[in-house]
Amino acid sequence: MSQSKFDPKQPSLPISYPIDKLEDLESGSYFESFHYPFNKASVPIESGYSAPLPDRRRILVCHDMAGGYLDDKWVQGGTNADAYAIWHWHLIDVFVYFSHNLVTLPPPSWTNAAHRHGVKVLGTFITEGEKGSAICEKLFSTKESARMYAERLAELAFKLGFDGWLLNMEVELQPKQIPNLKEFINHLSSTTHSSVPGSLVIWYDSVTIEGDLYYQNELNEHNKPFFDICDGLFANYGWEENYPSRSASVAGDRKFDVYMGIDVFGRGTYGGGQWNTNWALDVIRKGDVSAAIFAPGWVYETKQAPDFESAQNRWWSLVEKSWGIVRKYLRTLPFYTNFDQGRGNHISVHGDQISEATWCNISSQGIQPLLEFADSTANPIRLLVDLKEASYSGGGNITFKGSLEKGTKFMTRIYQGEFILSESLIHFFYSVKSDSNSSLGIVLKFTSTVNKSMSVLLTSHGMDHVSSAFSTVIRTSEHKGSSPGWVINEGSIEMKGYVLTEIHALCYRSNAPPKEMGLKSRPLGPDHAAMASSTDYFAVLGHVTVKTSNYKPDFPLSSSWLVDGEFINWTSDPQDSRILSVKISWKLKEGKEFVCQHYNVYVEKLPKLANGNQSTALEHVQEYLGVAHVNCFYVSGLKVPPSISSLKFIIQVCGFDGTIQNLAESPFYQLEIKGP
Repeated sequence: MSQSKFDPKQPSLPISYPIDKLEDLESGSYFESFHYPFNKASVPIESGYSAPLPDRRRILVCHDMAGGYLDDKWVQGGTNADAYAIWHWHLIDVFVYFSHNLVTLPPPSWTNAAHRHGVKVLGTFITEGEKGSAICEKLFSTKESARMYAERLAELAFKLGFDGWLLNMEVELQPKQIPNLKEFINHLSSTTHSSVPGSLVIWYDSVTIEGDLYYQNELNEHNKPFFDICDGLFANYGWEENYPSRSASVAGDRKFDVYMGIDVFGRGTYGGGQWNTNWALDVIRKGDVSAAIFAPGWVYETKQAPDFESAQNRWWSLVEKSWGIVRKYLRTLPFYTNFDQGRGNHISVHGDQISEATWCNISSQGIQPLLEFADSTANPIRLLVDLKEASYSGGGNITFKGSLEKGTKFMTRIYQGEFILSESLIHFFYSVKSDSNSSLGIVLKFTSTVNKSMSVLLTSHGMDHVSSAFSTVIRTSEHKGSSPGWVINEGSIEMKGYVLTEIHALCYRSNAPPKEMGLKSRPLGPDHAAMASSTDYFAVLGHVTVKTSNYKPDFPLSSSWLVDGEFINWTSDPQDSRILSVKISWKLKEGKEFVCQHYNVYVEKLPKLANGNQSTALEHVQEYLGVAHVNCFYVSGLKVPPSISSLKFIIQVCGFDGTIQNLAESPFYQLEIKGP
C-alpha cells in the first residue's frame, strides 16, 4: 500500500504507520484515523516494571529494519510465517522502534510483546537533512511552540500505550535555537513522566549544546546539558575503549543512564559488530555503563546461516554470555505460556488446529522461554521452537529431539524468574505430545525466605530411578485433551512462603513396560515411526500454566456485551459470491471494564433452507477469521456464497490462564443479508 494513495480516514485493513509532517503532529489528525483504535497497545507493562529502570547496567535495543513497518505494520497480523521476531526479551530493558520518518510510532504488536516481558517501548522523533532543518525552524521558533509539540508527542505515547521517546536531532542548529530545544526536551520529559508512569525520554548523541552536528561517541560537556534534563544518552557508535569508563565518570550516580551504541552491521563500531558484538559488550560491561544495540535484525536481514531461528539463538547467546542475565522476570499468578513466537504455519486452540494458514502477529507472542543455547553435539537432546511441529495453543511449542538410553534423563531450563506464592494451593498444568517411549516431566525450583531451596518433580509415571535427585515428586494426573495425541498433566502443591524461581523440562525414558506407561500418544508422523531406534527421543511441550486454586476467569455472559457492525461494504465477484468488509466492535454494557488476553474471531455462514427458514448454527462450522487484541476487528474481503442468508460473527474471550470461553456462550454480531 503506497503512502501517497493511503487515506487514513477510509476503512481498510488496519495498519501501523508513522507521522511524516509537523502539521499532522500539531493537528492531532492521527486520532481521527480509521486505524487509530486498532493501534492502541492492549498489554500494560508487566507489574513491577512501570517504575523507573533499575539501578544497574541495562540493554537498550534499537530496532531498525529496512525503513520499518514491514510485516509488523499489519495490526491484525500478516501472512509471513518467516517474519522477523525477537524472543530474547530476558536480556532487554528498553526496546526502541526506529525509522527515518519524523514521528515513528511503534506498532502495537511490539509494545504488546515487550510489555508482556516487562520491557519498555519507545517511539522515535527524528529530524534529518534540509527537511529536518526546516522542521526545527518551526519547532524551535518559540518556547510555546516547543512546549506544544512536546505535549503532542506525550499524548501519542499515552493514548497508544507505549513508554516514551528517543530524540534524534541530526541537524545543525543555530545557537539561538538551543534554549527552545532544551525547553522541548525538558517539557517532553516532564509531560511524558506525568502521563505515563515509568516512561523515558532518551537523547541521541548527535547535535551538541553549541548547535553543531558533531557526534561525541561518549557523554561529555558538549552533550551533558541534554542528558541532565532527560532520562539518558544513546552515545553514537564510534567510541574507543576508554570512552565507557570516561562517560561513567562524567555521569556520576547516573552512569547507567549512558547507553553506549553498538551497530550490529559493524559500521564504524567498536569490535566490528556482527558476530563480534560481544567484544563491545565486554568493554561496556567493564566500564559499568549501559549498552544500546542498534539493528540486531542484522541476523535476519543478512540471512545468517544456517537459518534464522538457529542464527538468532546463537547471536543472542553471545550477548547473554557477555552481559549475563541481569533481569529477573517478576511475575504474579496466573502464569501461562504456549511458547508462541508470534509467527507460524498454523494456529491451534486446545490442541485442535483451527487454521492452516501461515501468519505473523507479534502481539500473539506468549511469554518466551529462556532456553539455553548449546552446540547440538554437546547435549543428547536438542530443544527448539519448531513452527512446523504440532501446537497445543497458538503456533508454537518446545520440541525435544535426540536420543536417550533407557533409564537416563536430560534436564534443561525453560524459565527463570520470581513468582511469589501465596498461602493457597498452587495448580500446575502442562500438555505433552510424544512418542510412546519418550516421557516429559516438569521440574520446579523454589527458594524460601530463609534461602532454603527445593526442587519438585511433576511426572505422571515411572520415575523411581531418578526421583532421589529431587526434594519432592508429585504424581500428576493425566487426561487426554480434546485433540488426539495431546495429554494434559495436572498437579498441585502448597508452597507457603516460597518463591518459584525456575521451571525446567525433564526428558526421560521410563523403566516401566509400555502397558504401565499411562496415557501415551501414538507415534508422531513418518519421522517417528514404530521402527525408530529404541534410543530415539521425541516429545513436544504445548503449554505450561501455573495458577492459584481459587483463580477462575470470570467471563461475562454473552448478553452483557454490546456488539455492533459498522462500515459495512458489499462488492461482488465473478462467481456470484458477494464480498463483505465490516468493522465489528464490542464493549460491555453500562460502561464496565473487562481485560483479557485476546479475542478469537470466528464467522458462521448460515444458509437459507428450502422452506425459507434459516438453518440452525449446530449444522455449521465456525470459520476462524483472526485474533483481536483490542475491542474491535476489521473483516476484509470475506467471501459470502449466494446461498447464505445470515452471518454470525463470534467473539471468543480468551483468559490470562489459557482458558477460553465456550463458543456457544460467547458474544456475537449477526448480520442478515438482504436482497440479491
